[in-house]
Amino acid sequence: MSKIYELRYSNTNTYLIEGSKGKLLLDTGWAGTFPMFCQSMGQYGIPVQEIDHILISHFHPDHCGIAQEIASKGATIMAMDVQKDFVHSADAIFAKDNKTRFFPIDDSKVKIVKCNESRSFLKEIGIDGEILSTPGHSDDSVSLLLDSGELFVGDLNPLYELELHKGTQIGESWEKLLARKPKIVYYGHAKTAVLSENSEGDDTQTNTSEVSSAQIKDKYELVSKIMKYIDKGLSLERIQKKTGAEKVFIEDVTRMYLTHQNVGVQGILDRIEIKGK
Repeated sequence: MSKIYELRYSNTNTYLIEGSKGKLLLDTGWAGTFPMFCQSMGQYGIPVQEIDHILISHFHPDHCGIAQEIASKGATIMAMDVQKDFVHSADAIFAKDNKTRFFPIDDSKVKIVKCNESRSFLKEIGIDGEILSTPGHSDDSVSLLLDSGELFVGDLNPLYELELHKGTQIGESWEKLLARKPKIVYYGHAKTAVLSENSEGDDTQTNTSEVSSAQIKDKYELVSKIMKYIDKGLSLERIQKKTGAEKVFIEDVTRMYLTHQNVGVQGILDRIEIKGK
């Protein structure tokens, strides 16, 4: 059974999966977070040089921002066949940021793997599982499912929103994943969720994400402030210090803002209400 390390050093949850023959990193944070990434790895006593492969759930800037910096230490970046045209999709976004140094992915460091051959590839690292195409959040989104039941979905919308996405690509992707009976879901921006065995994917996560009236009276104004700080690249800790909001609430706003294209303040508040029901 593979060992899973949760790395929380930026607004994006990243995971190191240790197989019997190597280590696979799933996703990275924004550009500029490499020192924090190294520190997070150091807390587990694992050198960055021990990472063999990097799998990006989708090539948005908050998931591939330091992939090349990590690859420069020896890791190979995996791109699934459904992702090969998206590897550089975040380059233009980082090019507009004059304050943060970004290293574009070197194509010579990229290995293209077909989804239908992912099981044999993972086996070479000593990991039993498969990588599936799960579009919805983006066309290049993929999910990693281990045979032991751990599922990593990147920014695929969480299960408590599934009713909102029936009949869409998101719903179809979840149907594909739930048919394989996962036991636990690791999200890119939401808290890990354990699935009940007798359900069709019920999420046992029960956080209501409420903000006390003593902290702030106007949730709309608070969400707007948090969104602005996210755009500036502030960490969750700094946003918490600036707003005084509860950590869980900030995490929810961050996840919803980064995973829903063109979502507004009211849209975020509506989804937080759905989550709390």
